[in-house]
Amino acid sequence: MSENPTASHGETPDSPINGRSDGTAPEAEQTRRGSKDRKPGTEKESSGGILKEILITVVVVLVISFLVKTFLFRIFFIPSGSMENTLQLDDKIGVNVAQSWYGDLERGDVAVFEDTQGWMPSTGAQTSPVRRGLEFVGLAPDTTTNYLIKRVIGVGGDTVACCDADGRVTVNGVALEEPYLYEGDAASEIPFEVTVPEGEYFMMGDHRSASGDSRYHIEQGTEFIRDEDIVGKAAAIVWPIDRWEGVSSQDDTFARIEKESGSTQ
Repeated sequence: MSENPTASHGETPDSPINGRSDGTAPEAEQTRRGSKDRKPGTEKESSGGILKEILITVVVVLVISFLVKTFLFRIFFIPSGSMENTLQLDDKIGVNVAQSWYGDLERGDVAVFEDTQGWMPSTGAQTSPVRRGLEFVGLAPDTTTNYLIKRVIGVGGDTVACCDADGRVTVNGVALEEPYLYEGDAASEIPFEVTVPEGEYFMMGDHRSASGDSRYHIEQGTEFIRDEDIVGKAAAIVWPIDRWEGVSSQDDTFARIEKESGSTQ
């Protein structure tokens, strides 16, 4: 009786490897078939789909950023030392834009407002179109000189004056203890007394000797900032990181006005 060793286990010399008699693995077969079955232009269509998704994502990001800037939160750049030491030169601050939509400012609030009365002379400085575009959609801090930032000292109905016998600013006859003043500064070197119209504000910088604020525009009749010119209330310093903190409204300083004079905001 002859034996056939190659068939003793049910195999033949040309038995398939993993099911194929030509020695081709399934993975290789799939790759080969895929390359044959792929239609011309598929790669181009795939690239076009990715590009379309990227463009849609960019547009959505820009729209969201614009809406946030317009209705919620906006970044501004501090170009001067008029609010030192509360705000430093080159600080970037977050401004609560929604404040201007749902309520009036209160005494002590630090606020950004549009310079519609010509407090600042035009510098004629130009920025690149790209920079202006980023500022417009809220992806870059606003560096235009058409906005100013000061602290609210008096609101509608208040009488603000300087100075009392101790050299302090008074609001409705109540002297202010101002811990936020720049070290060494007097409360004001300009004597004044004004009554703030309803819906407007009398505003001063914390660095009084370096701030061209409401005091300097009394003679021109442009000393008051209108409510419609308010952009928003400064909420926090967002850059640099080591100065990351909220911007205080100094409630303790201004709470005395209501207690001692009986006036309200």
